[in-house]
Amino acid sequence: MRNRIEKRLEELQAKNEKAFIIYMTAGLPDMEGTKALIRAHEEAGTDIVELGIPFSDPTADGPVIQDASYRSIQKGTNLKKVFTAVEEVRTDCQIPLVFMMYYNTIMYYGIRAFVEKCASVGVDGLIIPDLPKEEQFELAEALSQVEDAPILIQLVAPVSEDRIPMILEDARGFVYCVSSMGVTGQAADFHRNVRHYLEKVKSVSKIPVMMGFGIRTAADVENLKDTIDGCIVGTYFIQLMEQHNYDLEVAKEYIRTFKRELQ
Repeated sequence: MRNRIEKRLEELQAKNEKAFIIYMTAGLPDMEGTKALIRAHEEAGTDIVELGIPFSDPTADGPVIQDASYRSIQKGTNLKKVFTAVEEVRTDCQIPLVFMMYYNTIMYYGIRAFVEKCASVGVDGLIIPDLPKEEQFELAEALSQVEDAPILIQLVAPVSEDRIPMILEDARGFVYCVSSMGVTGQAADFHRNVRHYLEKVKSVSKIPVMMGFGIRTAADVENLKDTIDGCIVGTYFIQLMEQHNYDLEVAKEYIRTFKRELQ
C-alpha cells in the first residue's frame, strides 16, 4: 500500500519534477507555530516535511540544529506533544510528514506503541540516523505488523559505498544521501567524490535518490541535478526562520523560489 511519501514522489516522477524536502525542528517557535509552518509548507509547495524530534544528544546534527533542538526541549517539547500537533494538523493538511529522530526516543516510548501512534496520527516516514541497517530488525518487525505504519527511510553516506546494495535492499520511500562527511549544516562543500557516489546510489536504487547536508539554494545542486531526484534543506531553513522570527511569508517565498529553481 502506497503512503503519502510514495504517492507524492510518484506524482513528481510522472511530471519529471525534482522533490524538495525541508527539515524543521518540532516545537519552534512553539507548538502552534510548528503547526502553522507545516501548513505553510503545504501551501507553498514543499513536497515532504522532515520534522525533527528534539533530542538531548543529536549526534548527526551540527550546531544550528543542536541548538534548535535544545531550545525546543527548553520550551517543553516532547514526543507526546509532537504526536498531538501532528494529529491536529492532519485535520486539514495532507503533506507527507517524516519524523527525523534518534532511536532512544522510540525505545523509551515503546517500539510497538510508537509505531501504532505514528500510524494513528498520520506520520508517513521515519529517519533514524543512529540506527544502522544491521540493527533495524526490531523496529522493522513492528512496522510490518501495523496497518498504515510509517516507512523507514534509509541513509547512505560516501563511506558506505560497499554497503549500498545491502542498505537499499527492500528500501521504501526515498534514499537519503548524505553529501558530505560529518554533521549537518556544513557549507555546500560536498565530498570530493560526490558525483561518483551519487551515481553509484542511483544505479542500485529502485526508489528516488535525495541529497542532503549543506544545501542552501537550488544553485548548490545545479551541477548534480542529473544524478538526483531531489534535495533536502535543513540548517539553512532553520537559520532563515530564526532571522525572520518564523515569518510564514518569508518561509513560503523561500520554498517557492527554491522549488522553481530546482526544476
